[in-house]
Amino acid sequence: MGFWKQFDGCGRKIGYARVSTKSQKLDMQIDALKSVGCDYIFTDHGISGGIAKRDGLDEALSMIRKNDVFIVFKLCRLGRSVLHLADILTRFGHEEVHFCSLSEGIDTTTSGGRLIFHLFSALAEFNRDLIRENTIAGLESAVARGVKLGPKFKLDEFDILEAHRGIYQYNHSVSDMAERYDVSIMTLRRGFERLGLDV
Repeated sequence: MGFWKQFDGCGRKIGYARVSTKSQKLDMQIDALKSVGCDYIFTDHGISGGIAKRDGLDEALSMIRKNDVFIVFKLCRLGRSVLHLADILTRFGHEEVHFCSLSEGIDTTTSGGRLIFHLFSALAEFNRDLIRENTIAGLESAVARGVKLGPKFKLDEFDILEAHRGIYQYNHSVSDMAERYDVSIMTLRRGFERLGLDV
């Protein structure tokens, strides 16, 4: 009896697999996801982890609902950065979606596994704090060197980070967040790029 038997009583089991190059095969990941009884399996083939647009992942995330189990073969198959991974897992926690990574034995249907959501939530906040501090330190250093800064941006670092959190942790759309901060979508995206955030 595998540890995934405790998924009984949960909702649907949604699997996701990804390989970075066209020459790599998805077979091993798909076989592992099938072996734990995934109801749906979404894939991205030949898509680097650093690519923002991943159709398979986007489709998988769009269909999850409360009490589903989102399953990957390995943690690194999911997030395109540490912050992105932390945001996805934090979103799962908010939406009461379980998460399982087969290789690492992570399973949030257990009490010990649920600690993962809290750890990744803290990691996401830590990453954002570092981004904010580094941005402010960089601006202060530039001013101290006599660099003249350009016109003031419509969004400050705090607003950009909060908008980013809203999109990636709470599943708000980019247009919703742009409207909330009374800026265009392009201005919001440029803000993300300025801070080196996933767009």
